[in-house]
Amino acid sequence: MESSGQWLLPHRGIELYAEKPPVFMWLQLLSHRILGDWNIAFLIPSLLAALFTLWLTHDLARRLWGAKVAKYAALALFCTIQFALMAKRAQIDMVLVAMSTLSLWALCRHLLVEPNRLWLMVAGFATGLGTVTKGVGFLPLLIFVPWLLLRYRGKGPAFDHSGWSWALIPLGFAAGAGVWLVPLGVALAQSHGAELDAYARDILLRQTGTRYVSAWHHVQPSWYYLQVIFTLWLPGSLLLPKLVPAWLHRLRRWDPRQVMLLGWALAVLIFFTASPGKREVYILPALPALCIATAPLLPGLLKRRYSRRVLQLYIATLALASIAAALVLLFRPAALASNLSGRDLDSHAIHALGVWMFALGAAMVFVLDGSFHRPGRATVSASLAIWIVYGIGLMPTLDPFASSSRLMERVDDTIGPDAELGMIDWREQNYLQARRMPVDFGFKEPIEIQWERAFDWMKEAPDRRWILVTDTSLNDCVDEQLVSAIGQSNRNTWLLVPGSAAGARCGEVRATNLSGIQGQKQVPSGTN
Repeated sequence: MESSGQWLLPHRGIELYAEKPPVFMWLQLLSHRILGDWNIAFLIPSLLAALFTLWLTHDLARRLWGAKVAKYAALALFCTIQFALMAKRAQIDMVLVAMSTLSLWALCRHLLVEPNRLWLMVAGFATGLGTVTKGVGFLPLLIFVPWLLLRYRGKGPAFDHSGWSWALIPLGFAAGAGVWLVPLGVALAQSHGAELDAYARDILLRQTGTRYVSAWHHVQPSWYYLQVIFTLWLPGSLLLPKLVPAWLHRLRRWDPRQVMLLGWALAVLIFFTASPGKREVYILPALPALCIATAPLLPGLLKRRYSRRVLQLYIATLALASIAAALVLLFRPAALASNLSGRDLDSHAIHALGVWMFALGAAMVFVLDGSFHRPGRATVSASLAIWIVYGIGLMPTLDPFASSSRLMERVDDTIGPDAELGMIDWREQNYLQARRMPVDFGFKEPIEIQWERAFDWMKEAPDRRWILVTDTSLNDCVDEQLVSAIGQSNRNTWLLVPGSAAGARCGEVRATNLSGIQGQKQVPSGTN
């Protein structure tokens, strides 16, 4: 997008990328325009979104319960494993969480604190922008379910909500969604090819409604999110045996703040549970609301013996697990061969991981010593230690192997400076980490079609053209004696196929008749 100037229709190789709208990519591009360094710029939107979410959580809790409770809400959110993990990843989900929390913040200010038409407009805009960032950005509007229940029971705040002001929500939504939908509509209204029509159908229909009703991947059982809550929402999930009765007590009193926050979080959980397709990040937008609802209970809860014990056990488990992993990595790495298989880690990386895991374990032991009197503060300190070690030690060590940069560097050195590289059955990270612009033959296209195009491309210059492919997708007609294994990455074994391996036999052995396949793109003759 940056090099071509084509910001509206992002491509993945030669194909249009229709999985997500480009709003998140726009934020990364703007960050790059300001900072000029992709290694930093691509992380900034997620980081800023996480910090903004923490501020919104603190501010809403302060308005609902006071400054002391606000501190507990923000720290509870920070300590949750999934939140911090997503804040450190350059993924779209944290930006969606920020937009959803902004909308929820504005709606709660209007419905619970003091009516103000500005907040309705802000809520609508954030919801619309969130929807064109990732399709479920409309979720904050589900808060009207518990609000209507409160109104029906006569328990809600006695505010005068002017009827016409509700129109500001759809107006704001249209403005937010129009940031992307209006330019897309203009492009569709002009003369265009069938590829753009297919893109619009895919991203507006298949990737939204069809994906929700009849998911084709990430299919999980109905109880899947319970597993997510009990693992990725640690350490807070350890307090649920005491939190749930306290929540129910306040719900029976019809506390509007608890009813709306907990009711909305429950509505989000039900919404995603109803779909067959489930991923752990889907319910992440509900986490800030749960932390706000939990915050007024935490000062008393952390004084109870149960809370102290489980949080001490949590920190002690982290200490033991880290030290045990460190000892195995340092002295018996062969014991982890099955876990490290497919990652091509060298001895230096394994040793470095062992050292950092030992450092984490030592930090946990230090924190554990102070957890007996102040378990809350110890939990925050443990979280800080985890993410400092994760950020400056573990991930930089793993990055060359997990991101394919080491593999692609090896590919570049092997084929030489004047060669051209094509890829079949590739991953986005292979394209990103390539040292030269690669040639691809489609990403979603069947492997047979990719090989069909690749054979023609290779034969144009067999002496300087190579194909990178996984071992499971090697074509039968390739001369395997000329193929060489180049390395492993992300549990895949990668092969390099020289152009000379695509001899006359490959021109004769066409496994399927591809001439009638619709939408076949012309084989690229050079770099994209």
